[in-house]
Amino acid sequence: MEQRSGSTWRMTVNEKKFIEDALVADLRIDGRRPFDYRRITIKFGREDGSSEVQLGETHVMGYVTAQLVQPYRDRPNEGTLAIFTEFSPMADPSFEAGRPGEYAIELGRVIDRGLRESRAVDMESLCVVAGKSVWAIRVDLHILDNGGNLIDAANIAALAALLTFRRPECTVGGDNGQEVVVHDPEVREPLPLTMHHLPVAVTFAYFGEGGIMVIDPSYKEEAVMGGRMTATINSNGDVCAIQKAGGEGVVSSVIMQCLRIASVKAADITSKIKNAVDAYNTERALQKVKRQSSSVAQNINIPDVTMKESNDDNASASNQTEMLVDEPERISKSEVYRSAQTITASIGDSTKRDKDTTMIGGPSNWDPYSKGISLSLIRSPKPLAGPVAVAKEQNEERMTQNPGEPNPEETTLPNSGPVESSDVSQRPSSPKSLKDAVKPKNRRKNKGAKNTS
Repeated sequence: MEQRSGSTWRMTVNEKKFIEDALVADLRIDGRRPFDYRRITIKFGREDGSSEVQLGETHVMGYVTAQLVQPYRDRPNEGTLAIFTEFSPMADPSFEAGRPGEYAIELGRVIDRGLRESRAVDMESLCVVAGKSVWAIRVDLHILDNGGNLIDAANIAALAALLTFRRPECTVGGDNGQEVVVHDPEVREPLPLTMHHLPVAVTFAYFGEGGIMVIDPSYKEEAVMGGRMTATINSNGDVCAIQKAGGEGVVSSVIMQCLRIASVKAADITSKIKNAVDAYNTERALQKVKRQSSSVAQNINIPDVTMKESNDDNASASNQTEMLVDEPERISKSEVYRSAQTITASIGDSTKRDKDTTMIGGPSNWDPYSKGISLSLIRSPKPLAGPVAVAKEQNEERMTQNPGEPNPEETTLPNSGPVESSDVSQRPSSPKSLKDAVKPKNRRKNKGAKNTS
């Protein structure tokens, strides 16, 4: 309060009298009841351990950091926790930059007492090597806007930042077993702090020689109040700390009433903090899953897609060939007969469309990576054959088993010539030798010699 007395802003007598008269009638200038809190909004930053709390017009940001230090001699196996506050002139004209004022020191001590003295944070879990290396936790509280009741807003910001903070995981190794290795967050998942309970600060303001009491005073109510008391209580009802900031005296019965009210308010605020932290942890887990799923390469069989797009003209013949080769035991005799006819007809049509190209099933243009070729054919040590050869082998096997049945290849298709002619025309003709080319001329000469004789 002494720091604010030097401010250029001063409340008039009429404003002060209006606020006091409203409090006597159980009314407040912002429309709240005497024991109502303003709206609490909790937000979190991109990094772990950063929080932003807005209590009405009061705006406070908390940030938690950690570093390895040497422990105190009287507590070699415990870490440390420190609270630092920063009051910016942007938040209030009465705050001066540089050296912290009396109100800033009081704020830091109240929050530090509620957290450290109540053992809210497990200090022994911060020990890495006893007597040599422990984690030192630092909580920085930045006052962005002063709308009244900075203690409660800063306390909520500190708790939210501690709950979302994660320190790097470290191991002990080396030749002597005393070397500390701090692992990168990408290598090992950081570890959260161990919090036993959440001490929540609840501030009361007294007016009119302690006869009027309100909770969560606003900026103008703090300028009129005669005294203030802050009770730090957890959700179980345990009293962690009590701070009476001078001013008018308060009887013990009023203090007990304040503690009962503070216990109810602390449970409500604790549930809000936990809900906000749970939502943040859920969102963080989803983002982590998305990053991992995007970093893992997806196995896409590109050759299969290419094979489906190629050889559209002979797709039906290749599919029928694969069916005949892979599953011969499932195909009946009539299906073999119909499939042979379909293969022959499709090959005849493709030959008519393009006479310059050789047959796809021929040995000169056989592509083992074309569509419809089964893995059993590719892996087999036998030389690959075309679809017509496969069909002929099927029919020969069938004829050897049933010699009485007619050969389906000798039948004539309704829209094409005999199968044998098409097979013969499609077979690659063997090249003639020089002897075959010269032989007719010799015969002609011999015939001419005989005629002359």
